[in-house]
Amino acid sequence: MTGCERVNRMFARQDQDRVPRHDAYWPETIARWQREGLQWDQADALRLLGADFQTLCWSWPSAFPGQRVVLSQDAETETVRDAWGGVARFWKGRSGTPEHISFGCDSREAWEKTYRPAMLAAANEINPQLAALRYHEGRACGKWNHLAGVEGFEALRRLIGDEACLIAMIEDPEWVRDIVRVHTDIVLRSFEGVLAEGVAPDGLWIYGDMAYNHATMCSPAMYRELVWPAHKRMADWAHAHGMKVIYHTDGRVSGVLDLYIAAGFECLQPIEAKAGMDIRDFAPTHGDRLAMFGNIDVMKMATNDLGLIEEEIRVKFAAGMATRGYAYHSDHSVPPQVSWKTYQAIIGFVERYGTY
Repeated sequence: MTGCERVNRMFARQDQDRVPRHDAYWPETIARWQREGLQWDQADALRLLGADFQTLCWSWPSAFPGQRVVLSQDAETETVRDAWGGVARFWKGRSGTPEHISFGCDSREAWEKTYRPAMLAAANEINPQLAALRYHEGRACGKWNHLAGVEGFEALRRLIGDEACLIAMIEDPEWVRDIVRVHTDIVLRSFEGVLAEGVAPDGLWIYGDMAYNHATMCSPAMYRELVWPAHKRMADWAHAHGMKVIYHTDGRVSGVLDLYIAAGFECLQPIEAKAGMDIRDFAPTHGDRLAMFGNIDVMKMATNDLGLIEEEIRVKFAAGMATRGYAYHSDHSVPPQVSWKTYQAIIGFVERYGTY
């Protein structure tokens, strides 16, 4: 059975030989594993895992594509003005959450006079020919080919910042709607350019973190009013082109699962265990309508305790596989605390417990 067949049968809740697989890794994780015996890179780790997914392109429109101006630096950090016009301080030589200092699009006036026209005028950042090449490679390897990009809520937060975003959702909702609408217009336009190359993807995988470890950042009602229409529009577009839809969000989103289903999302990923998400809780109630992709706790992986990790995989796989709509993924990205020896054992557990 090919990866494409396997993933499609997951969406259809049909019998499969094993659960589909994919994963993500911090750059520091791959660097550690290379010191410990991984011969090549992330692609090699995914091959050993038996990953079934192929990303064709990535769309995250910005106002000033390619902009990266270093404003200041010291021995450990550098402060940069980025492609969205914001200023943030980053670690040098290692990953980590940046310190956001300012956001250039800090008012509706700045949006309407500068950022909105700049985003609409910017060239497509996706190379359609490269996406087509990856598509043909994926088809030859039997992978499930998907478009990938950022949705409106993540774009909103990246452009104007969390504080301005949450205030505007209450005080200026039309500004929020317009940012989300324009972003969605540009993303779908960029994907249309890929389809024009004769590409027929299997799915659309969209990204947007809209929750923290207790609940969504806004109420379900506010999400339904301001952001959900754009989510539905993206899903409707994908369905019109014969694609399935995967939605990535971190945080505890158990309160909006029904809205995700109503929008047309058919799979949720990565289902963050650290935020209290547990497929054993909602597989019985939502598993027939929402496929589950992930939920294997990276904090348990980071202990390198093989007994603890094996039990995590065993019980989560049992819950997900009971619906026939489950795929393996860590609940975020595998951190550098996980040794290469441990991850090789994880691959073995995934094989053992993920076979139907």
